[in-house]
Amino acid sequence: MADERPDVILMDIRMPEMDGLEATRRIVGSDADTRVLILTTFDLDEYVFGALRAGASGFLLKDTIPEELLSAARVVAEGEALLAPKITRRLIEQFVEEPARAPAERNPGLDTLTDREHEVLAAVARGLSNAEIAEQLFMSHATAKTHVSRLLSKLYARDRAQLVMLAYESGVIVPGAS
Repeated sequence: MADERPDVILMDIRMPEMDGLEATRRIVGSDADTRVLILTTFDLDEYVFGALRAGASGFLLKDTIPEELLSAARVVAEGEALLAPKITRRLIEQFVEEPARAPAERNPGLDTLTDREHEVLAAVARGLSNAEIAEQLFMSHATAKTHVSRLLSKLYARDRAQLVMLAYESGVIVPGAS
């Protein structure tokens, strides 16, 4: 892969010699333009969280139909993040049920955000698309997209999935709060 620069790599979790999480970390760390989409049979939260922390842009199960897999690869190639609907529902339920916990170490980039960027970050963390952010915050689609791009840059996040994790881990969004 050192000579190739694929847009998206489909990665399994369990592989011989090196697991998919370590492979994802290495790929993401060595090539900022290549996105990793995890495709596995293992529907375990520890793998989902591990994959996102390693820099994966998506997580799907192997029972995904081919058309949805192709669509997911396109979404990830465009810089968006994606989780299998079953996993998304379960993670949201867990966040809502968990008692509030102390926020993780605050990302220093959060202090550089404008009030509007904070609003956009909260909207991204709630799972809104750029079009939905534009509608909710009364801005154009292009302006919403620009805000998301600035958030990615200011917070050194690879994609929307990392923005969501950062928002929750830093306490910008509190699970279960509206």
